[in-house]
Amino acid sequence: MAKPDTVWIVDDDKSIRWVVEKALQKADIITRTFSAGQDFLSALESDLPDALITDIRMPGMDGLELLDKVQQSHPNLPVIVMTAHSDLESAVSAFHGGAFEYLPKPFDIKEVVSLAQRACLHGRQQQNDASRFAVAASEPTPEIIGEAPAMQEVFRAIGRLARSHITVLINGESGTGKELVAKALHRHSPRSKSPFIALNMAAIPKDLMESELFGHEKGAFTGAQARRAGRFEQANGGTLFLDEIGDMPAELQTRLLRVLADGEFYPVGAHLAVKVDVRIIAATHQNLEVLVEQGRFREDLFHRLNVIRIHIPALRERKQDIPLLLRHFLQQAASELGVENKVLKPDAEAYLSTLEWPGNVRQLENSCRWLTVMASSREIHLHDLPPELMSAPIEKDNAGADWEALLRSWIDQQLLIKEPEVAKQTIPIVEAILIKAALDFTHGRRHEASLLLGYGRNTLTRKIKELGIADE
Repeated sequence: MAKPDTVWIVDDDKSIRWVVEKALQKADIITRTFSAGQDFLSALESDLPDALITDIRMPGMDGLELLDKVQQSHPNLPVIVMTAHSDLESAVSAFHGGAFEYLPKPFDIKEVVSLAQRACLHGRQQQNDASRFAVAASEPTPEIIGEAPAMQEVFRAIGRLARSHITVLINGESGTGKELVAKALHRHSPRSKSPFIALNMAAIPKDLMESELFGHEKGAFTGAQARRAGRFEQANGGTLFLDEIGDMPAELQTRLLRVLADGEFYPVGAHLAVKVDVRIIAATHQNLEVLVEQGRFREDLFHRLNVIRIHIPALRERKQDIPLLLRHFLQQAASELGVENKVLKPDAEAYLSTLEWPGNVRQLENSCRWLTVMASSREIHLHDLPPELMSAPIEKDNAGADWEALLRSWIDQQLLIKEPEVAKQTIPIVEAILIKAALDFTHGRRHEASLLLGYGRNTLTRKIKELGIADE
């Protein structure tokens, strides 16, 4: 009979220990719990579990310090790191330290059980492998902010790629933060001490792209009065970030493919090849697969770049992060400008959280700068918002979340465009919705509907006629 899995749990929160322990026990996993990392290490001297689940933020010895000690003494023991502080720093630090998986709270208890089972299996498979090297946690990167599940996937990807030189393709809409992710990948890589060089292909005139990428020799063309190193040469030993790679001309795609294959290139006007060791991170807001089908992007280059792909979600796909981002960028703008930090009132924050933000995080950041400069007082109310935000489309999927804020924002938009007699327009609309809902609920029985609405029967009949509500 196979030996049952054993998982030990370390968390200073008694309720978390209890919930995780009961879930694992229900899955026939033997458990043992500890409120402190030192107690776990003491027990580890006489026994060994198949896997460990630990929190990061704990008094005394935190989870990352515990992870480091486990890696030194038992490098094949899989460690699942839990944290309520779901940020990039925590994710990268956990993976840098050799964690098996990173689990942000609140979590699905079924996911915890599944992870624990996978960790136990992994631990048994790794028992005869050489010890893994524990890498110290890197510097924090607070500029990437997000607690939404989609952003946690981004953090996990950066963490897993932290020790890698592999090519990465980042895709996402404009303004989502693709360059920030590229910088984070570089910062947490073995190349972090070497240059990070960025080039936006959409911002360079076509006839200058070759020289920008590969450099040129003196006299290579009119105006080339001295030798100039291109971006590839500047990034030697480090990372070259090619933004908007989908805008690269076909002839340059061929040259880029050759550099990726051979690790060398010829500057414009040169007769000797220049060898380079460069990690490529590419990014695009376009669908490269479609460009390949249309013959506008080389298929072989696409496969060279598409080794690992990271998708950055649009801001509308992670609405829960909007209040967090608003507070961060308002504080950042105040610090940059040397002024008092502005604070959003609940009505303004609720309204901003309903917008679709087509420009994504970049648009939100610029709006925070505008508010920091232009809002008349420290507290930002709905009427302080710029006109372009007041007339922006509201996400209809959010309609049930805060109907009062949505109604208020709609009224504010009507007032902003100086729509006449707003009350006379709005009240009948709301009243018609109420009556239609009540009639639908009572299957057209007017007496019941009038009681639910608090109207008399004659009043309801009159309003149905006045508002032109069809009798269904």
